[in-house]
Amino acid sequence: MKFIKTNKFIPYLYLLPYFLITILIYFSAIPLIVIFSFQRVHGLRGEFVGFDNYVHVLNNIEFKSAVINNLQLLILVPVIIFISLIIAVLIFEGVRGWKFYRTAIFIPYILPITVVGIAFGYIFTLRGVLNEFLGALKLNSEIDWLGNPNLALWTLMAIIIWKEIGFGIMIFLARLMSVNEELYDAAKIDGANWFGKLVHISIPQLMNVIEFFVVITIINLLSWVFAYSYTVTMGGPGNATMVLELFIYRQLMKWSIPKVGVGAAASVMLFIVVVALLFALLRARKRVTYETD
Repeated sequence: MKFIKTNKFIPYLYLLPYFLITILIYFSAIPLIVIFSFQRVHGLRGEFVGFDNYVHVLNNIEFKSAVINNLQLLILVPVIIFISLIIAVLIFEGVRGWKFYRTAIFIPYILPITVVGIAFGYIFTLRGVLNEFLGALKLNSEIDWLGNPNLALWTLMAIIIWKEIGFGIMIFLARLMSVNEELYDAAKIDGANWFGKLVHISIPQLMNVIEFFVVITIINLLSWVFAYSYTVTMGGPGNATMVLELFIYRQLMKWSIPKVGVGAAASVMLFIVVVALLFALLRARKRVTYETD
């Protein structure tokens, strides 16, 4: 069979429309946001105010609460990875009913966040399904999961875990299925137990996927949790579940037009942090790979 020789740049020409649309929609907005962050907007006109918007953001109580809450959400990174890893390994080993579990675990991930948020908002209310269930078990059924400032963020974390572990399980499981089975057979012959195979075979084989999942999860928890906070608690009670995206949304959409500059300044700060964090993680991965080689 003869293969037609083509120019190596032809595939990039097919991808060019996609890249142009992406640049037009996403990247073209970045310069505008940066410009707005240095302005106080009046109608269609903007007044240059220097770094006043950034100073206002840094001194804003809601912004400080949002930063603290987003940092607390990063606790979920090792939790989600650990749960996803263990469940993926169990499914990979063919635990009874693994096909059902694989489907059931992945379904929450494909559900819209708004649907999940509204549903759990009803479940965790003071007179919701969970407290009714606890009451039927003769347990404390007066827990205000979403109204108590000390519990609201932890409740939101539980919802995020339930929703997001499906993606981690699927990518871990996909990688495990490509591992050479002879490695596990050899370990079994050598007398390795379940924990030994997990530590010495499964985890090393999953390292690249784990690193990828860590980066994705961190970015999501810093800049992709708006829908959870908005649909479940609206950032409350008080600022207990306020996150950076919700703070930006309130400045841009819920307040008067002059707040556009404040929202833009907060957006620029969030963008810089996410990009810097992503760059640092990629550099760390590159350094580890170089030292290993």
